Amino acid sequence: QVQLVESGGGLVQPGGSLRLSCAASGRIRSIDTMGWYRQAPGKQRELVAAITSGGRTNYADSVKGRFTISRGNAKNTVILQMNSLKPEDTAAYYCQMSVLAYGTVYEISWGQGTQVTVSS
Repeated sequence: QVQLVESGGGLVQPGGSLRLSCAASGRIRSIDTMGWYRQAPGKQRELVAAITSGGRTNYADSVKGRFTISRGNAKNTVILQMNSLKPEDTAAYYCQMSVLAYGTVYEISWGQGTQVTVSS
């Protein structure tokens, strides 16, 4: 009942920037944590950045100082601003949200993923 749609991926040269956006729709009463994960070929999915409903953020060490996560101006959106991109940032990026749709239990929802490729 909850759909997450990412946008903003693409091909960028090393040192460049990209801005990922994720919008949630459907039956949503409340959203707690929003986050971005990534998965490179042959590797496990890993947390990139997360933001709580209170605005507290958490980043992977590999992206600290380069990436910024924020809640978008539009309701139920999350933004990942990625600067100083490196080839090792190449991966499929997935949006994740902890959503309260019914009752009192928050459930995890995932987007379909958007590809980010950093290459010259």
